[in-house]
Amino acid sequence: MDIVIRRARPEEYATVGELTAQAYLGDGLLDFGESDEYLGELRDVAKRAAAADALVAVEGARVLGGVTFVPAGGPMADIARSGEAEVRMLAVAREDRGRGAGAALVHACVERAREVDGCVRVVLSTQRTMHAAHRLYERFGFTRCPERDWNPLPDIDDILLLTYELTL
Repeated sequence: MDIVIRRARPEEYATVGELTAQAYLGDGLLDFGESDEYLGELRDVAKRAAAADALVAVEGARVLGGVTFVPAGGPMADIARSGEAEVRMLAVAREDRGRGAGAALVHACVERAREVDGCVRVVLSTQRTMHAAHRLYERFGFTRCPERDWNPLPDIDDILLLTYELTL
């Protein structure tokens, strides 16, 4: 069966949110574990879908992963500037990794960005330890943009998100 990328349906929001939260928790990506405030953001797919494109990778009825595509700023953008789209919260269920769902989600975001009037670049943030994600982004032509690296929690010195960009 093929992997299909489409908008998440409201009845899938809880599944996608929990899948995303568990991916971040399981990979040790949340500095405060189960008490990390970001877990609420990861689980709130309805909020993302209201302000951006909440996409899912599905195989039949099974949700394999999800991503948030922010086409042109707005409340879901962290780093996107004018003329940029942003990719956020990419996650694939641990048991479904290595099958192409993550690549299909990134590909869908890049293709959607090409369809946005005035969009010249796609940007994203990633953690230093997300080496598999870095390799995935680089396969699509994303390059590091260290001058745009940033800290989402400025009161904590050791948190740094790396920025990648792809010029369309």
